[in-house]
Amino acid sequence: MFSVTVRDHIMIAHSFSGEVFGPAQRLHGATFVVDATFRRPELDDDNIVVDIGRASEQLRTICSTLSYRNLDDDPEFSGVNTSTEFLAKVITDRLAVRVQAGELGPGANGLTSISVTLHESHIAWASYERDL
Repeated sequence: MFSVTVRDHIMIAHSFSGEVFGPAQRLHGATFVVDATFRRPELDDDNIVVDIGRASEQLRTICSTLSYRNLDDDPEFSGVNTSTEFLAKVITDRLAVRVQAGELGPGANGLTSISVTLHESHIAWASYERDL
């Protein structure tokens, strides 16, 4: 399996509901390094997995819709604990929609999966992977 990973970041504010979150139940900020990995079993006719420029551009666009915002104020996330795991899925799903819409170019048609990892710090991160 071949893979290409591109990176960006998001800076958000949010809070959580539930005792399990302890002090994170209060409004707090988080900065995540976001890695998006695209996979396919064979290289395309140009011997690449995906156009890195287009993949980077699409990830940047998605990250910009989340960054510098209080997610608690976003109706899309109303009543949702926007955990690291949950946000990894949101970004993965948004990338999948863009792949299927052709926004990563025709070579992306051979992609078989995408995974997104959000790094909370140098010692903790969460990922979500889905098939295309």
